[in-house]
Amino acid sequence: MNKREDYISWDEYFMGVAMLSAMRSKDPNTQVGACIVSEDHKILSMGYNGLPVGCSDDEFPWNREGEPYDNKYFYTTHSELNAILNYRGGSLEDSRLYVTLFPCNECAKAIIQSGIRTVVYADNKYAGTPSVRASQRMFDAAGVRYYQYQMGGRKIELEL
Repeated sequence: MNKREDYISWDEYFMGVAMLSAMRSKDPNTQVGACIVSEDHKILSMGYNGLPVGCSDDEFPWNREGEPYDNKYFYTTHSELNAILNYRGGSLEDSRLYVTLFPCNECAKAIIQSGIRTVVYADNKYAGTPSVRASQRMFDAAGVRYYQYQMGGRKIELEL
């Protein structure tokens, strides 16, 4: 008997984990997930965009605009940074990050500093913005490889 041929690739698997992580986000506008993986294909950490531990999802704003200190941007942590901060195992040197949205410049700094060497992203809806251009410039300078995940059209359905 031969092995199955229709199994998912590592990129499909880890991007799927990042997409599933994004579904944990309480943000009504943008849900982003991240998954950090070792060179030998082991999941090291995961994260999604949300509030810091101890800050109630019900007591802080989720709107994009508002009076000073009255919008989500003052309080939420991006998925990439959450995944980096959630890691408890030591070094992330030479790891790979799967993320559903191209990292902003602030997350790019944390990615570089943590030793992540490859970023695989699903969407770059902010391409061309100063934040994304700064991220790309820093990644290029630091030798962090990045590429867009190519959706294969495979549909995976979960019954929960």
